[in-house]
Amino acid sequence: MQKRVVVKKRKNKQPVFWKKTVFYLLIFISLLLTTYHYREALLYYFSFKTYKKIREDKIAQARIYQILNKYPDKVVGIDVSHYQGKIDWSEVKMVDKIFPIKFVFIRASVGNDKVDERFVENWSGAKKQKFICGAYHYYRPNENSVTQAKLFIKTVKLQKGDFPPVLDIEKLPKEQSIDSLKIGLKRWLKLVDAHYKVKPIIYTSERYYNDFLKDEFRNYTFWVANYNFFTENLKDDWLFWQFTEKGQIKGINEKVDINIFNGSVKMLTYITIAN
Repeated sequence: MQKRVVVKKRKNKQPVFWKKTVFYLLIFISLLLTTYHYREALLYYFSFKTYKKIREDKIAQARIYQILNKYPDKVVGIDVSHYQGKIDWSEVKMVDKIFPIKFVFIRASVGNDKVDERFVENWSGAKKQKFICGAYHYYRPNENSVTQAKLFIKTVKLQKGDFPPVLDIEKLPKEQSIDSLKIGLKRWLKLVDAHYKVKPIIYTSERYYNDFLKDEFRNYTFWVANYNFFTENLKDDWLFWQFTEKGQIKGINEKVDINIFNGSVKMLTYITIAN
């Protein structure tokens, strides 16, 4: 009986090879495009600052330079809390020794029972340096909104030339519905508005803003956070844009958030407390 010979077909590895080749080629092209797009900022960092140790966040610093350089007519500011540690406010003046810092937002309170441990120190230090100052409350969705509003009011004394109070909402509730959360936010805003006689500003992320707040809180102005590396445009409906959390400022040991006000210095004074 003749023995049947089974011939195994050789697997064609060519498609796998080409898939990998195309994948790596796309990555290479993406890197080239990114490098070209940030060429001026990268040249600034790698030529004039070669004496510094090249850090892993150089690209982030280049993006900061790129965005601030793109908006020379806008106003630059920062926001701080106890996470930045002890700040030497006499040294806080500019971003990259080029872009002057004009305003500061300072965390005052958290939830219904916590005052930021460096609020008084930061508020006093920023005021002495003539920054336009604002205070914000970090809102905890699952805690009583009235108690949170009373804590902020007890902690913060605003005066002429300060920013309106700011409500910082970032988290979704775990123990209540979105509708209940919105009721709590409105209650906080109403109580704070009644006390300071000025409509508060709302801080949140762009996604949170679009998904939950944009329509129902349209009568308020928004300070929006978007750190997306490829986002470089300040949107018309953002009063402030927090575009990075990786700022490096002389006088501040830890990295700090950097913000752009959507207007000129003169316009910035228009939104402060009038009396």
